[in-house]
Amino acid sequence: MALRPDVPHSPPSLVGGLDSVVDASLAEGLAALESYKKKDTVKVVVRFKAVGNAPIMKQNFFRVTVSNRFQAVIQFLRKELGWKAGEPLFTYINLAFSPAPDDTISNLYRKSFATDGHLIVNYSTTAAWG
Repeated sequence: MALRPDVPHSPPSLVGGLDSVVDASLAEGLAALESYKKKDTVKVVVRFKAVGNAPIMKQNFFRVTVSNRFQAVIQFLRKELGWKAGEPLFTYINLAFSPAPDDTISNLYRKSFATDGHLIVNYSTTAAWG
């Protein structure tokens, strides 16, 4: 069938109920987005351990909400130690690796980095491991 330039035409309509499938997928996507936006209120115990010449904290167990980013733990640790933003602070999980500041506590805790129900955060004034 040839299109005539003088007659306006509309694109063919969706066939076979594709509209309902698209609507269902959109509703499912919006529901997933809303559940992602909700903050997880579960708390886990974070245990701080000094490494090298870093000062030892009097209280080293703290409960932290799992939806927080690791950056919040770093900021909290700086505040507890009385360190300014420019002073060096190196943090490690289980003496093994330094997590990214944007990683969540939930990811670190649930990805087998919890030890005896605690997330162990080692801290130092100098780079201690690779």
